[in-house]
Amino acid sequence: MSEDRITVEELKYMSIFSEVTGATVYRCLIDGESRKLYFLVKRGDLGRAVGRNGRNIKVLSELFKRQIEVFEYSDDIAEMVKNLFPGVEILKVDVIERGEGKIVNVTVKEEDKGKAIGRDGRNVKRARMILGKLFNVSKLTIK
Repeated sequence: MSEDRITVEELKYMSIFSEVTGATVYRCLIDGESRKLYFLVKRGDLGRAVGRNGRNIKVLSELFKRQIEVFEYSDDIAEMVKNLFPGVEILKVDVIERGEGKIVNVTVKEEDKGKAIGRDGRNVKRARMILGKLFNVSKLTIK
């Protein structure tokens, strides 16, 4: 079972991010493997968070000395899945409840499959980590 507690470090990043961008931050997640920071912002705040020409992201990346990615948050798992795969046409999201966790099967257009998976599976790993923390997803597959 995943532990969904916000750490002091995540709170610090959220506070600074919100102050610099003016966006409402729902959550910050730190990827222990890539050391990237993922910020989940309120629906409609994505443009404000990124800033004109990505200015806010550049400033914050330099300040935090980490790569940053920003996504709109949704408490609906299917909508959150769509938000985590920008530029990918998602045809269907199936969520299966299994004991302690959930299994999510994402069906995408055939020509978008490579983009959805990402180099070395990085997009799937990112989505699995975020969905695991937020929705207790234990498995994510792209079809």
